[in-house]
Amino acid sequence: MDRVDGTPPWVARELPALGSPDLWLLRVSDAAAGALDEAVLDVTERRRAAALVHGRDRVRFTAAHVALRRLLGAYLRRPPEEIRFGRETCPCCGGPHGRPTVLGPGRDELFFSLSHRGDLALVGTAAVPIGVDVDLVADPEAGAELATMLHRTEQRELAALPPALRPRALARLWTRKEAYLKGLGSGLGRDPSLDYVGSAPGGPAPPAGWTLLDVPVDRGYAAAVAVRGELAVPDPTVVRLEGPLAAELVRAAPPVLLTGGRPS
Repeated sequence: MDRVDGTPPWVARELPALGSPDLWLLRVSDAAAGALDEAVLDVTERRRAAALVHGRDRVRFTAAHVALRRLLGAYLRRPPEEIRFGRETCPCCGGPHGRPTVLGPGRDELFFSLSHRGDLALVGTAAVPIGVDVDLVADPEAGAELATMLHRTEQRELAALPPALRPRALARLWTRKEAYLKGLGSGLGRDPSLDYVGSAPGGPAPPAGWTLLDVPVDRGYAAAVAVRGELAVPDPTVVRLEGPLAAELVRAAPPVLLTGGRPS
C-alpha cells in the first residue's frame, strides 16, 4: 500500500478515477524544514493557525493546509491560493457545516478530506465522498473516556482485550469511525455510538454502501480511510511525502504549476 510517487505532487494531475482514491501522507517535521508558504492560505486559515497556542500545532496546521491547497491545485489546474472552500449541507441538522468542498469548477468531480495529528498529515482525494483520519495511540486513561462514546459491541470488544492491547485497538477503531463520519459529512455531529466499525486488526466492518480501510502509518499512530461505494483495487496507494519532497511541497518559494487541460 506504500509507495513514493515519481511525479512531484505539485505537477498537474489527473482527477482520481471512480473507485481509485489517492492518499497522501505528509511528514510534518520534514515539511517544516524550510519556510512554509503561508501566503497561499486564506484569511480564515491564517486566523485559525494564529489562534493555536503551541508553535508545533501552528506549524502542523499550516503545513497540512498548504499541502492540501497544493495538491488540490494540481488536480484542478489552479494556483493553490485561488482554491476556495465551502461546506455542504450537514446531513444531521441541515446546517451549512457539512463536508468541506472546493468551490467552482471541479466541485462535483473532486472530493477530499484532511486530517493531521502529531508529526503526520493525511490527505485523501476521490471521485466520490471520502473521509480520512490519523491519530496518535492514546494513553490508557485518555482512551478509557473515549471508549464510553463507542458502539456497545465495540465497547465489549475492547473490554475483552488484555489491557496492554487496548490503546492500539481503540486508536484503530476511532480512526475508522472518524473517517466514516467525515465521509458522511456529519463529523461528530452524529453520535459515534450509532455505527459499528469494529476493532479487529484484520480489517474494519464497513457500514452499508461504504468501503472502510486501515491506512499503514508510523508506529504510535493509527489511520483510516472511508470511501463511498466499492473500490476498483483492494488497497489504495499511499504516497509518502517525506524528506526534501515534503519540504518542497510546502516551501515559501512556490513550485511551478503546470496548466491546461481542465475544462472550466
